[in-house]
Amino acid sequence: MTVSASDMAAATPATRDRYVDLLRAASLATVIAGHWLMAAVSGDGIGNLLALVPPLQVLTWGLQVMPVFFFVGGFSHALSYRSLARRTDQSVYAAFLRARLQRLLRPTLVFVLVWAAAALAVQLAGRGAGGLSGAALRVVTQPLWFIGIYLAMVAFTPPLLKLHERWGWGAFAGLLAAAALVDVLRFALGVPYVEFLNFAFVWLAVHQLGFLRADGRIRFPAALAAAGLAAAAALVAYGPYPLSMVGMPGEKVSNMAPPTLALLAHAMWLVGAVQLLARPATAWLARPRVWRGVVAANGIAMTAFLWHLTAMLAVYAAQLALGIELPVPGSAAWWAQVPVRLSAAAALTGVLVALFRRFEAPAPVPAPAAGRSPSTAGPGNGPRAAAGITLCLLGVLALSMTGLGGLLDGHTATLIAVPVTAPAAIVMALGGWLLVERSASSRSVRLRG
Repeated sequence: MTVSASDMAAATPATRDRYVDLLRAASLATVIAGHWLMAAVSGDGIGNLLALVPPLQVLTWGLQVMPVFFFVGGFSHALSYRSLARRTDQSVYAAFLRARLQRLLRPTLVFVLVWAAAALAVQLAGRGAGGLSGAALRVVTQPLWFIGIYLAMVAFTPPLLKLHERWGWGAFAGLLAAAALVDVLRFALGVPYVEFLNFAFVWLAVHQLGFLRADGRIRFPAALAAAGLAAAAALVAYGPYPLSMVGMPGEKVSNMAPPTLALLAHAMWLVGAVQLLARPATAWLARPRVWRGVVAANGIAMTAFLWHLTAMLAVYAAQLALGIELPVPGSAAWWAQVPVRLSAAAALTGVLVALFRRFEAPAPVPAPAAGRSPSTAGPGNGPRAAAGITLCLLGVLALSMTGLGGLLDGHTATLIAVPVTAPAAIVMALGGWLLVERSASSRSVRLRG
């Protein structure tokens, strides 16, 4: 039975932190709008507006809000894991992974399979090499890097939560120091490949800030924001870091891939800033109509994120098919078309959400067996769950790198020094999901957050 957003909003417990839900939806909406705006599409391919108009890169200091989503993830994962741990004295790792990943992996894998089928059809027709179609097959999976990193955060929640409970801010400081050391080894000493460690250290440090919020330990958000902003400015001004907080095509150093100390400082500034807004935003969210909108947005946020590039590419393809000229990106004519393009992309995203949102809907909670409390949870199979989520995150990360343009010609991307093809990445992701699904006891529970 489908539960409406109005029913869910009305049933919200008074103890729920509504601001976190707002941050989750707003951060993904900002990322979607940013992708639509940054896309510099022509008949020959897809570029980046920020690379063509460099002064606009300063906007990424406010609009690169993916760290906020990972911060919110840390908060939710802490609450969820603790909630499950209180209900059983047995191992909860497998049940935790399965519960956290159901609403993430199902819509993601549906997206991958639909696009893989489309890519195969395009390439069999001999049209997948160049032009807009070829560029679309290369870039449409790029945002999946975020899914892969998020999977890693879920996998590392139990041990890092223990570190947090013992050391508090010290655990965050340790990850911050590790990220700084990696950049010293990378830039000052030229140690090869060490920079990839910051995929873990930087993003897990942001995740750790979510644990701190869950325990009410971010008591001076203004100081955190000021320190982060000052550090990011100093690192960009005097260090080897670029201005943009998103990756630019062809740049020698990116703050995003792999992430740098400058990006971590940027995340600290964002976390402090959103914490400063928590009190007035919470009062605003007490309004029933506002809260219903936030609940509805969270119910489709992942589906919208997965399909928003598809919608944008379809809008540009329609322009080309109708013979409507694509102005030079960044020109006055290009900016004049922006409202129309964004409105069309938003409308088409809405259509795609209507088609695919059912895969994001929470799975029904099975009825408890006779004589059992609905709050019990089985121990599950922790090693199987760990293997499954590892395969999932590696497969999704690899697919974000390979794209779908080389399904038939063996195109590879290097993942942790190993070449991986797109078909292999899809098999890894599917296999990992099946392992996670089969790892937990059928006596699952609904988790908070």
